[in-house]
Formats: sequence, C-alpha cells, structure tokens
Amino acid sequence: MLVKTFGSAVYGINATTVTVEVNIADGINFFIVGLPDSAIKESQQRIDAALKNNGYKIPGKAITINMAPADIRKEGSAYDLTIAIGMLAASNNLNPEAIGNFVIMGELSLDGGIQPVKGVLPIAIQAAKEGFQGMILPEQNSREAAVVKGLDVYGARHLREVIQFFDQKTGLEKTEISLEEAFYHKLGVSELDFEDVRGQENIKRALEVAAAGGHNLILIGPPGAGKTMLAKRLPTILPPMTMNEALETTKIHSVAGKMGKNGGLVTMRPFRSPHHTISDVALVGGGGVPQPGEISLAHNGVLFLDELPEFKRTVLEVMRQPLEERLIHIARAKASVEYPASFMLVASMNPCPCGFYNHPDKKCVCAPGMVQKYLNKISGPLLDRIDIHIEVTPVPFKELSGERKSEKSEAVRTRVIAARKIQEERFREKEGVYCNAQMSSKQLQEICLIDPEGQQMLKTAMEKVGLSARAYDRILKVARTVADLEHSEAIRPAHLGEAIQYRSLDRDGWAG
Repeated sequence: MLVKTFGSAVYGINATTVTVEVNIADGINFFIVGLPDSAIKESQQRIDAALKNNGYKIPGKAITINMAPADIRKEGSAYDLTIAIGMLAASNNLNPEAIGNFVIMGELSLDGGIQPVKGVLPIAIQAAKEGFQGMILPEQNSREAAVVKGLDVYGARHLREVIQFFDQKTGLEKTEISLEEAFYHKLGVSELDFEDVRGQENIKRALEVAAAGGHNLILIGPPGAGKTMLAKRLPTILPPMTMNEALETTKIHSVAGKMGKNGGLVTMRPFRSPHHTISDVALVGGGGVPQPGEISLAHNGVLFLDELPEFKRTVLEVMRQPLEERLIHIARAKASVEYPASFMLVASMNPCPCGFYNHPDKKCVCAPGMVQKYLNKISGPLLDRIDIHIEVTPVPFKELSGERKSEKSEAVRTRVIAARKIQEERFREKEGVYCNAQMSSKQLQEICLIDPEGQQMLKTAMEKVGLSARAYDRILKVARTVADLEHSEAIRPAHLGEAIQYRSLDRDGWAG
C-alpha cells in the first residue's frame, strides 16, 4: 500500500515541502531513498523502537520510503514523525486520508517522545502558502509556528497523542496566538536605559545620531570609560521593529535553533556581542550545512565588537562585503544559501595597547610607534564603512556622584523615530534604501547639497585638521542625519561641524 505524508526542508531562511512516500509490499527490505543524510537513514532504529514501545511494530515486509523531490538533499532527524505516521497509515493502522492535509515534523525518542526541531517558522509560512490545513509538530515549537495566520498548529509531546489525533480526532489541542498580541507584547521593553549612564552627554548624542541614520560607529577610549555600557543601551533608542522585521528576524533565529522553549516572535532588536576569539565562519555563517552566523543573528539589530583590534584580521575582513550589500552569500560543496545581514556595526577599542593614550590623567607607557601599529590592525577598507568615530573619556567623579538625572531612552527614541520617518519619506521610491547610511554616492550628490559656507568649512577641515578623502562622504551622510534630527531641509554649517567632530581616527597625527 502506498501512502503520502508531508514534511519540509529548510534552505537558508526558506522552506521546501517534502513529500514522504511510504510503500509497503511483499518481501523483507527497508529502503530510504531521495538523498537522505545519515540522521535520516538512522531513523529506522528510532522509529522501530518508538512504535514497539507503544504497541505497534514495523511490518515484516518490503518497505520503501521515497523523499521527494529526490534531487534535493534532506538532512536531520526532524522527519522521524513524518515517516512513522506514514508507515502506520501504510500498514492500515491509521486512516491515510486524514494525514494528507497536515505537514508533520518531529524527532522521535525511543519511548515515543517528540523532541523539538529547527526552522519551524519558515516551514509554517510555506505550509500556509501551499494551502495545508495544519501542522503537527513538537509542543516546544508550537508557539513559534502559531504566529502564522491560516494554519491550524497542534503541538504534541508523544507519538501516542498524534496517533490518537488522526484516529479519533482527540488528544491534541490547537495552539492559538494572536499575531498582533505576540508582536506588541514586550515590544521595546528593556531593563537597560540611557538614564543609567551618568555624564557622557556627547557620546549619547553620537549614539543618537548613529541610531537616527543607521550609521556604523566606533568608540575609542581607555578601559572603564563606559564604552560597553553605552553600546548595550543603543537598541533601546532604535525604532521599534516592524511586523515584517520581526518575522524575518524570527525566521533566522528559528533556522539557527536559537528560539528556546516556547519561543514566539522576536520583537526586541537583536544585540549580538561575539567574543574576539570568534572564527570567520562563526561570524558570517557557514559549515557543511550552511547555518546563520553572528552577522545574520544581528539582522535588524546591533552587532557589537568589543576590543576590535583583538579580533583576527581575517575575521574583520570578511565583514566588508556584508556591510555594503546587507546580506551574505555562503557557498559550500553541498549547498549555496543566502542570509540577510542588515545590522548596525558598533565597535569599541582602546586607543593603544596599554589603553591610556590621550587619557586626561594617566600617562601612556607604550613605546614609540606602538599606537599606530595597534590602530593598523583595523584596515582602511573596514574603517571606510564606519561613519562615526568618537572618543570616550572617563567620567569625572563629580558627574558620577551628582544628583542630576539623565535623559531616558524613550525620549531619545522619540527623536530617532521622527528622523527615521523623514528618511522613510525621502527614500520611498529608492528600493533597498531605508536610512541615510545606505545612500549611494549618486544619491549623496542629489540629497546632501551644501551651501558655499559649508563647502568652505569642509575644505578647511580637509586641509587643516588633516581629514582623509574617505571621510568626505561619511561627513555628508552624518550631517544629513543631524539635519534630520533638527527637522531641517538644508544641511547647515552647524550640522557639518558636528559631523566633522565624529571623525577622530581620520585626523592627521591622532596616533602620534
């Protein structure tokens, strides 16, 4: 008897429906075909034990299982439940017609327990798109899939519950979640706040400008000046995620298996802070079966690289293309996938190996030339992609112990949202551009027009302060954002002056 059940395979952040055909005929054999990997081939032993421990057994006949389309490689243990239900239906233990309307996924334990799987959200979206009535999947994954409209999602803890559901239409309860409720619940809620930071008003202003324009930023300062503390609070002033951003971010985290138990939508902008010993593959993604890296897990959020010069040169250089294109192409022998990687890069570093170059009180003990050698660990092309360089100085005791209250993140976020709305309107007809940081050179010439006074100021900065040529475009982009924060249509000299201050590492003689 031939029976068809349905599973799904995830490639990148998209899913492809897999038809599992189970045929039982005369003979004694067991074949799984359709490019299965080792984990799928081993499913025979798991399924056999799970069925026997629940009063069923695999028929002693020739069983052929085909996973179509047969030219796409299938991987992982998530097809155990799909195959088991197909075998039960093919051996007349279940009604074959009842299972055809469901996508079934789950890993089986030897006692019949159902273990969670990865990539449930892309699978659910594809199932709804193809018109399936519902999904049967592990209970831990049910909330994640239930955010998809038009799909009945049933979470199961044990094989017995699934058999009872198809046999008697009982045993499983439908998981229901309001997409809007899941989205707005905890939207923008964070324990961190700019209010916690004493002093550092100029750094907070730089972070506000970076958030308003989507600019990459680097903080340079001695140990203990508050670089990490400030960077961790950047997501609290970024605009709240849109529904599409939340769904896309959740898909990436789902594929990577980062959703956790009973995970729903990701509604907080991600903040990823990998250690400086990270490999290039872990940062951008990869592996035999390409998985998302840190830059994709930071999609629509912040990637924070603490102690930037301590990262390996090869690790930093692989970020150059994703920073420009805002996605990453991963090609391997088995597969080629594409993951989104639209993130804000925030980096921090000491100004020198000892950490006290340019310190107001402590003396730098580095040998001559060591400061420049330390800074040279960061390549010019990478610095080209960082719009704002800002020096962080230690907070004086007077400000640390003062009673003055700092501005809350919510107040700063309100100004950032207003500036982003101006940019949204400006780039409405420009595909793939959403904020000032993403402007091309051509768009820069059209949008960032400055008057003769501003031109003279820029000329003076280039000649006297010693700013490099690469700083020119960055200054114009940042000046445009400063103008947007003040709701000014024109870029004024004051806006340019502030933007010029944010180019510390481009100044001649900065490193001695």
